[in-house]
Amino acid sequence: MFQGEKRNSILALLLASSALVPSALTAQEVTLTSNDGSINIVGDFVDLVDDYYIIESALGQLRVEAGRVKCNGDACPKTDVPASDVVAVGSETIGVGLMPFLIDGFATAQDGVIESQTKNGNVMTSNLVGDGGFGDPIGTFSVSSSTSIDAFSGLRDENVKLGMSSRRILPAEARQLRNFGAGNMIDVSQEHVVAVDSISVVVNQNNPVDTISLEDLDRIYSGGITNWSEIGGPNAPIQVFTRENGSGAESVFSERVFELSGRAISANAVEQTSSEAMASAVRENANAIGFVASAFERGTKPLSLAESCGLTHSPTAFNAKTEEYPLQRRLYLYNRADNVDPTTQAFIDYSLSGAADELIAKSGLVNLSVSKVPQNLQNGRMRAVLENAVDPFEFRLARDMLLEMFEWDRLSTTFRFASGSSRLDGKGQADLERLIDFLKTQPAGTQVSVVGFTDADGAFGSNQELSLGRAQQVANELLAAGGSELANIEVSVKGYGELSPSACNDSLEGKRINRRVEIWMRS
Repeated sequence: MFQGEKRNSILALLLASSALVPSALTAQEVTLTSNDGSINIVGDFVDLVDDYYIIESALGQLRVEAGRVKCNGDACPKTDVPASDVVAVGSETIGVGLMPFLIDGFATAQDGVIESQTKNGNVMTSNLVGDGGFGDPIGTFSVSSSTSIDAFSGLRDENVKLGMSSRRILPAEARQLRNFGAGNMIDVSQEHVVAVDSISVVVNQNNPVDTISLEDLDRIYSGGITNWSEIGGPNAPIQVFTRENGSGAESVFSERVFELSGRAISANAVEQTSSEAMASAVRENANAIGFVASAFERGTKPLSLAESCGLTHSPTAFNAKTEEYPLQRRLYLYNRADNVDPTTQAFIDYSLSGAADELIAKSGLVNLSVSKVPQNLQNGRMRAVLENAVDPFEFRLARDMLLEMFEWDRLSTTFRFASGSSRLDGKGQADLERLIDFLKTQPAGTQVSVVGFTDADGAFGSNQELSLGRAQQVANELLAAGGSELANIEVSVKGYGELSPSACNDSLEGKRINRRVEIWMRS
């Protein structure tokens, strides 16, 4: 009771203080209303600092967390949101590289066309009309392309329908949006992986260097290596290009490259404001190095990346799909929970469907369709299997695994787990559905092997049991979800523990990559 009385007294005080403010509106006057509508604070707007409104009120200067109130009044900070049915803001990798293709495909899927399309600065506006251009409007799409961080600041505005991000939302960003009434941003109904991508480390076409180690990349970008001759290249100073802080590419690059050293990008690196600008700068400078989304390589030379344990990876589409390239990332669409209209939801559903796969590939990004590769002797992975077997028992298991690999193709579908966990995340559930759609088209008698692996932490025997358990969990979910549609598919389960790492086990990210279940297939 006391708490209720106390709340009412505070409310009464705030309401009383509001009455002390002159009723005539001034240019600076605003009203801050709590998200539940129970409290109003009236005062003169001063500033918005670190997501806090500062106002002069009858109670003096107040500092109010922006996520807990709505600001009403001409002086409130305005978000520059176009008047459109579907407004998307955020990553230019998605906004420039992917959204034009998805919007075009969505129009076709709705039996419509893009009647007009304009570009004003970084904002592209498309008007969609049904019945081949002779029907009713489908909707207007406005796509504002900048950085991933803008996806989450933009979603504070209820008029923004989609946030485009080339990295996953941070916990602090998710909490802030929850305070703004946007819902649980990591719920499967609000967080959508539409494609994957490799961040390519690129140099000028005339540079003779083909492979670079992550350690050397760390030292180049932190300023420790300044001449190409130090890593086997020409005697020439290295011109280092980077992206602006807040871009998805910069976030993923810094997180992965500096994970072990804790260093940071040197202040001498020259900042580029887009992947297009980065690619252009590298093309024009014989001594340059930079990093771009794979869809923006455009006349540059991508390098293979070598890890400390000897594994080498190229930015191929298959490596991106399996998420085993060191600078791989997921590309996301996020939506608020409180403003998903039918057009926005239909667009999300289309973007996640197999109907969009061809257009995603056409954009230069990597779709989530299932592909396969043969596992043969030329595969460096097969050599690494024997190199990682350290005693007779492990060697025999490695030999058995190699004999198995000769006979199977590997599918790109790969499931990953948190340490000690066997639960699939949202992307894992979506991948399971795509795998079922793929397998049900295969001929009767097709054999599928669900194969588990772990990181190198813990005893080998325990890891083998854990890998087998994870594989069995995936197999059970596959058969349960597939039901009669997979009646002609033979499913078996194997677990090889820490054999055949896909990444070095010397970092948290490497261990995460190694905790996986692969899908092998033969007909």
